[in-house]
Amino acid sequence: MKIGITGGIGSGKSYVCQRLAQRGIQVYDCDAAAKRLIRTSPIIYKELTALIGPDTYIDGQLNKAAVAQFLLQSEEHAKAIDAIVHPAVFKDFEESGMEWMESAIMYESGINRLVDKVIVVTAPREVRIQRVMQRDHISRAKVIQWMSRQWSQQKVKRLADYEIINDGKADIDQQLDDFLCRFSVITK
Repeated sequence: MKIGITGGIGSGKSYVCQRLAQRGIQVYDCDAAAKRLIRTSPIIYKELTALIGPDTYIDGQLNKAAVAQFLLQSEEHAKAIDAIVHPAVFKDFEESGMEWMESAIMYESGINRLVDKVIVVTAPREVRIQRVMQRDHISRAKVIQWMSRQWSQQKVKRLADYEIINDGKADIDQQLDDFLCRFSVITK
């Protein structure tokens, strides 16, 4: 069985993945994979350069400023980049042989099609805001701006198969045990 883990910024997806790692469950990180593939894939290099222009990579290194400028110009530009990167991440996950994946944009990207069950990690809005402010040393307004770009927790919760509440009080391990038992997930 393939399992996906998702949740909005500050929900604590990484913490849940750390708890899984302590159980010997390896989780594929879609965000880290996308960054790696953007740096290493000749196909992505070629397609991004054709899309954005010759300044996309400088001396073989991604020019983040040029990509960000292009990306922020329009929703169509963001979708064009996603159309290049997402399929490469999907393929990389399938080839990884891993059974668990973490993606902040599980449904938005469509990668949920590659898993059998989706866990959404949730936390109260204010807890999420405080976590991100402390972690990234950014303003409350910036966190709220980032949150507004993501699907709402309620929308993702309706689509997911299971919710893990990560409010700083609920027992994460107990919730993981419940998920594993409820869905008869066998871990190696």
